[in-house]
Amino acid sequence: MDKKTLQDIDVDRKRVLVRVDFNVPLNDKREVVDDERIKAALPTIKYLLEHKARIILISHLGRPKDAPDDSLRMDPVAKRLEGLLKKKVIKLDECIGDNVKKAVDSMDNGNEVILLENVRFNPEEKKNDPAFAKKLAELADVFVNDAFGTAHRAHASTVGVTNYLPSVGGFLLEKEVNALTALIEKPTKPFIAILGGNKISDKLGVIHSFLEIVDGILIGGGMCFTFLKSQGMEIGDSIFEEDQMEAATEILCKTEQEGIPLYLPDDFVVADSFSPDANIKIVAADDIEPGWRGLDIGPETIMLYKEIIEEAKTIFWNGPMGVFEWDNFQKGTKSIAEALAISPALTIVGGGDSDAALKKYGVMGQIDHVSTGGGASMKILEGKNLPGVDALLDKEQIAVKMEE
Repeated sequence: MDKKTLQDIDVDRKRVLVRVDFNVPLNDKREVVDDERIKAALPTIKYLLEHKARIILISHLGRPKDAPDDSLRMDPVAKRLEGLLKKKVIKLDECIGDNVKKAVDSMDNGNEVILLENVRFNPEEKKNDPAFAKKLAELADVFVNDAFGTAHRAHASTVGVTNYLPSVGGFLLEKEVNALTALIEKPTKPFIAILGGNKISDKLGVIHSFLEIVDGILIGGGMCFTFLKSQGMEIGDSIFEEDQMEAATEILCKTEQEGIPLYLPDDFVVADSFSPDANIKIVAADDIEPGWRGLDIGPETIMLYKEIIEEAKTIFWNGPMGVFEWDNFQKGTKSIAEALAISPALTIVGGGDSDAALKKYGVMGQIDHVSTGGGASMKILEGKNLPGVDALLDKEQIAVKMEE
C-alpha cells in the first residue's frame, strides 16, 4: 500500500480516532453472534494501547434510517470488545459533543478504550457533511482508518475527517489492500477465479478485470443461468437477469476470443419449488424442465471444478455455488470450500456469503486470506480506487496537524 500506516506516524499518548468496521450480526437477544470483524481490528487497537494512546473507536452497525434505533446501538459490540481486549471499553451514547470531549479528556491512557455510538444514527455521516466531519476530528490528534469494509464509501467518518487530521491506515486496511492488489498485479499462475451468487450485474466489473489476468473462470450460483439463457438454453424457473443477457453474451464472446476458459455447470440439483423441502433431482444443464429451478451445481460439475482447483497456484473465490443455507443444496458450495482448504495454492476469498460458507464448514483457518469487505474487495479487483484509502496520507506526504 502506497499510503502511510500506523507505524509511519507518532501515536504515543496521542488522541487517536479509529474508524473500525464493527458491523457484526446480532441475535434476538442483541448479542454478537459473529465477532470476526471485531477480532480483525484488534492488532491496530492493541498497538495503540501499547503506545498509551487515547483510542476513540467509531463504527456503524446495521442500516439505521439516519436516526437512533435502540436495536442497533453499539452496546453489545462494546461488551464483546471488552471481553476480547481484557481492557475497559467505555461506550458513549453520542458521536460528537461536549460529553464526548469530556470523556476523551478523562481517559486513562493505554488502559481503556472509548466506543462511540452508531455513526449512522447521524444523517450527516453518509452525506459526508464537512461540519460533522470536523466535529469528529476535533476529538483527536490523528485519524486511523482500519475499516476496509467501508473504504469504498466516501462518508464523514471515512473520508471527511481526513481533511482535518493527519490520516493513516490501520493494520487490517493495509493487509487487505496489499493482499488484493497483489492478486491482480502479480498472481502466481495458473490463476483461477471462482464466481457464484445470484447476479452477474454485481460482478461484471470483476469479470472484465479478471479476463486480463486469469487462466480460467468457474461459474456457479444463480448467475450461471443468465449465461445459459443467453445461449438459448432452457433454464426452467431458475433465476436469471433478463437485463444482463447482452452482457453475458459479450463476456462469453470475449473469453472465446481471448482463449480463456469460462466454465459453466454441466449439471444441476434442481427443485420443483424454492423450498428446503422441495422435491429434487439431478439433471444435465440442458435438461431443466419448466416448473423446476436449479439451486445447486451437480456432481459432475463439482468433480470438474475440483480437478481444476487442484491444478491452480492462485485461487480467488466469491459467491456460493447454490442455496447452501439449505441441506439439499449445499454440496456444491461445501465442496468448493473444502477443495480450497486443502489446496496448496494461494487462496483468497472475497467475503460475504463465501465467508459464511467457510465458517459453516469449519475451514476458515485454512484459507490464506479472507476479506472483511465484500464490496470494497470487489472494487479493488475491478481496478477501482477506494475513497477511504485515497484520502490517507501518501508515503512521502508530510502530516499536517488539524487547523485550529
